[in-house]
Amino acid sequence: MSVRIEHAPRTVLETLQLERLQQVVARLKRTERGADLPDIESLDDLQNVPFTTKDDLRAGYPLGLITVPREQLRRIHASSGTGGVPTVVAYTEHDLDVWSKVMSRCMAMAGVKAGMIVHNAYGYGLFTGGLGFHQGAERLGALVIPVSGGVTARQATLLRDLQGQVLCCTPSYALHIAQGLREAGIDRQDLKLEIGMFGAEPWTEGMRERLQDELGLIALNVYGLSEIVGPGVSAECPEARDGLHVQEDHFLVEVIDPATGRRAADGTDGELVFTTLTKEALPLIRYRTGDIASLTHERCACGRTFARMSAVRGRRDDMLIIRGVNLYPSQIEHVLLGQAGVAPHYQLVVERPETLDEVTVCCEPLEAGVNPIALATKIEQAIRERIGVSVTVHVKAPGEIPRSEGKAVRVIDRR
Repeated sequence: MSVRIEHAPRTVLETLQLERLQQVVARLKRTERGADLPDIESLDDLQNVPFTTKDDLRAGYPLGLITVPREQLRRIHASSGTGGVPTVVAYTEHDLDVWSKVMSRCMAMAGVKAGMIVHNAYGYGLFTGGLGFHQGAERLGALVIPVSGGVTARQATLLRDLQGQVLCCTPSYALHIAQGLREAGIDRQDLKLEIGMFGAEPWTEGMRERLQDELGLIALNVYGLSEIVGPGVSAECPEARDGLHVQEDHFLVEVIDPATGRRAADGTDGELVFTTLTKEALPLIRYRTGDIASLTHERCACGRTFARMSAVRGRRDDMLIIRGVNLYPSQIEHVLLGQAGVAPHYQLVVERPETLDEVTVCCEPLEAGVNPIALATKIEQAIRERIGVSVTVHVKAPGEIPRSEGKAVRVIDRR
């Protein structure tokens, strides 16, 4: 069924979704937090259910929202807590099996096969990335190299010596690995890389082109969040690379207007909202992710019928309002990577010297010897023309922008 359902008619999928949604609601109604949930007779009735937010998880810290006895729990993951109280998520044995199933499905869709060598440079630990990709690859029968993040020179050497075919990490760290390969004198012809599975942070088509050019692989986008399961919620297919297929038999997806909470039409950007359909320990209904994207329900060129979400444009709380213009860091990235001679490493510094926010874009040239004033002027003009906002660009020396071994820090807020 896990293969057939990806190509099933929408009516078949929606029947399964409704059955699983009713089971989730029935289980939650037996708990204190679900006592007021309305009955669900159709998928449209989901719109009558209140949203769940990260604040709800924090209010229940650490495990106040679980719906199974604690002796049934088999693993804990958690966010970093940099924005306050961390969000803690728990898994039963069933939940771990579902997670490895959807992750292996995403990897198989990307072209990963039994016997392939997977170089996993996502961080291991409470962060879900490393173990999510690890268990998905092993379920497929792949050989996993659990390198984790850091020690980039070693990453480069192992990619060459162990002939990794699949690279799994954040896109910003993949660029750092590419730099490490250059510094080690390792040519891409010495590598066996075929597939890159990159996620955990927003990235653009310009970044895809740069990754493919530098590493000689097909770069594919993967999406997930620990509150829903971890990586494996959705992923791109190599046939189309036109949106990420949501694993809809396990995760029901909506896009809403962040201001009104009303559902947005297909193709319209809004906030992603997920309902878990098969989780035991921590089922969530209408969880507001804060991630901005759009949906389409058209059949993909690959034949799959699952809804596809666009690449994440940014986070709702990352949006900057600069003199009345809404700005996401990914928009700056798109402009930067469209300029010849500009490296794909950047940071935005946000300050409020008076009443309005001001943004300084810090970036680097690809090579030393470039006139920084001329390059900055060129970038400032491109950003003003394409986004409609004036920023100050500071071109630093090559290598001066901090490199990331995990999620890149794109915004430094000094307000």
